[in-house]
Amino acid sequence: MDGKARVKIGSFDRGGKSRDGAKADDHDYNPKTTVTPYGIFLPELDELFLYFTESKVTSDFIVDILEDFWLEQKHRFSDIQTLLLNQDNGPQNSSRRTQFMKRIVEFAQKHQVNIRLAYYPPYHSKYNPIERTWAILENHWNGSIIEEVETALKFASTMKWKGKHPVVKLVHKTYENGVKLTKKAMAQIEKQIERLTDSTHEVFPNLGNWFIDICCSKTKII
Repeated sequence: MDGKARVKIGSFDRGGKSRDGAKADDHDYNPKTTVTPYGIFLPELDELFLYFTESKVTSDFIVDILEDFWLEQKHRFSDIQTLLLNQDNGPQNSSRRTQFMKRIVEFAQKHQVNIRLAYYPPYHSKYNPIERTWAILENHWNGSIIEEVETALKFASTMKWKGKHPVVKLVHKTYENGVKLTKKAMAQIEKQIERLTDSTHEVFPNLGNWFIDICCSKTKII
């Protein structure tokens, strides 16, 4: 899972050569709006799910789109007991972000699926497989004028990754920053997660900073 940089919507130059001869503005000071693409990528299946939002990308947004994905796709993965989520250690999905951890624990319990959060260390996000899909999207609409949100969605839905079109959705809900738990509430969340350390995981040392297990029950992940 990862998000792309916000895209300004308007008659702006996006580099490259125009496909239809249209002229673009030479500045982008006043965009109509902006959208952020956020993706869920399944590397083994080469399947990409893209969620666009005009709102802020928050902890609640990230877990909401994960839940949307899981509700629609879980019938394909009935034998799956643990979801492994590879993510950058960003400010909205950090394991220290109280609202994110609250929501992801609630997700695990609600859907009765174990979660392993696997974070890329700083400066290593380029190794996240989803980063390659952003390059395809950028090349796909390079040189085009994205005047409307619908134009961005159309380009996203017509791009291809390994011969497959992504599933594209626009999220209409508005999200607010700054939602967080009290220290007392977060202490209860900490009791429901396991930060892997040298003592809890002998194969890969120092996982405590980057790997977190969340069990949907008292049974630990194997």
